[in-house]
Amino acid sequence: MNTAPLLKRLTVKYLPFADAGSDGFPLSEILRLSLFQISVGMATVMLLGTLNRVMIVELYVPAMIVAAMIALPVLVAPFRALLGFRSDTHKSAIGWKRVPFIWFGTLWQFGGLAIMPFALLVLGGDTLYDFPYDGEILAALAFLMTGLGISMTQTAGLALASDRASDETRPRVVALLYVMFLVGMGVSALVIGWFLRDFTPLKLIQVVQGAAVVTVLLNLVALWKQESVRPMSREERAAPRPLFRDAWADFMAGGQAGRLIAVVALGTLAFNMQDVLLEPYGGEILGLSVSATTLLTAAWASGALVAFGLSAKWMAQGRDPYRIAAVGLLAGVVAFSAVIFAAPLGSAPLFFAGAACIGFGGGLFAVSTLTAAMTMPATGTAGRGLALGAWGAAQATAAGVAIFAGGTIRDAVAATSLPDTLGPATGYSMVYHLEIALLFATLAVLGPLVKLGTYRKPDTQTDKPGIGLADLPT
Repeated sequence: MNTAPLLKRLTVKYLPFADAGSDGFPLSEILRLSLFQISVGMATVMLLGTLNRVMIVELYVPAMIVAAMIALPVLVAPFRALLGFRSDTHKSAIGWKRVPFIWFGTLWQFGGLAIMPFALLVLGGDTLYDFPYDGEILAALAFLMTGLGISMTQTAGLALASDRASDETRPRVVALLYVMFLVGMGVSALVIGWFLRDFTPLKLIQVVQGAAVVTVLLNLVALWKQESVRPMSREERAAPRPLFRDAWADFMAGGQAGRLIAVVALGTLAFNMQDVLLEPYGGEILGLSVSATTLLTAAWASGALVAFGLSAKWMAQGRDPYRIAAVGLLAGVVAFSAVIFAAPLGSAPLFFAGAACIGFGGGLFAVSTLTAAMTMPATGTAGRGLALGAWGAAQATAAGVAIFAGGTIRDAVAATSLPDTLGPATGYSMVYHLEIALLFATLAVLGPLVKLGTYRKPDTQTDKPGIGLADLPT
């Protein structure tokens, strides 16, 4: 009895991404290319999950300065649309479009992580000679280099995966890469938390610079023989490039594009003001260690993974992505309420549950709004890639503003007499309450889109089941 066909059917049914491979892009090469997402996830954990806690609690850096530093790499991300457009139209003698952008992104990411621990120690006051604003300048440079590297590597890497995948497998390929990004964040949070369980400045240097070396190794393995050499003729290289502004104007001419961008920006602002405060909140208010607060990123990533699977199931059933976004916003209200009540109750489990629920709500919101952007009708020269870039620009800009605003508001409240009257958690609580108000405001802006939104229900005869979306947030 030949059991191979049965085994293949069972594998495809119960392993979500087993059918992501194709003849031109087998699963083994997809998994190898996905290593760049592991490196990006690791850098993201360093920037948003570990270093902000270390700077505020261990190095006594003001939260407003920490928020500004962490916002710098996020504010670089609006240029992802332009970076992706440039990689689409890049001209070289050998025909490589994506590899140069991934490689130089890797170098920027490595350089930023390599100098970052020394910059942070100088920022914390561990200096031999004092120069005006030396720590701020060095730390800003390190964070800016790392953020630029993340944006270049991830944008070009996802574009390369999309180029190599077939029309049938492309949704599952890009979805698999996004899941690998979350896995990279979760695993890196566990590893980094274990290494930093007994914090010392020397150990911080070893961990951050070790992450820089691992970044280069992972990306080199990921890049090997992934893009074919296609020599370009002299006429092809001399041809004029398409204009980015023309494509952008075509995209903005769409009826729902502007409101959707407003929803993405407002919702991201609501979910991301806590990014710079969640770990310090756990350390200062609940007395958690560096290792324990780093695990918050793993809890957040777990919630996001659950949201991804659930949203994929709902999308397969043809549900309106705008309604799914509304569910994510309501989950965010529950999440921030849990974080607020964790302080008076002194409950670390409630705090971790709130962090996981933040990942769940934010994941639903991000996936559904991006899906809505990708299903918008194309106009003129505006294609799906530009829609992804517009979504990323709105999301990243709002995230940067949110991070800076969260730290600034917390410091401003701490400078008043309110913490002496209401308790040390007042500054943090003020930010979380503001985020709940912003979530309700986002629901109000989202309302008209729920009425207008349409989403094609998959045809079981032509659409293959399984977890996968056309493109996913980065």
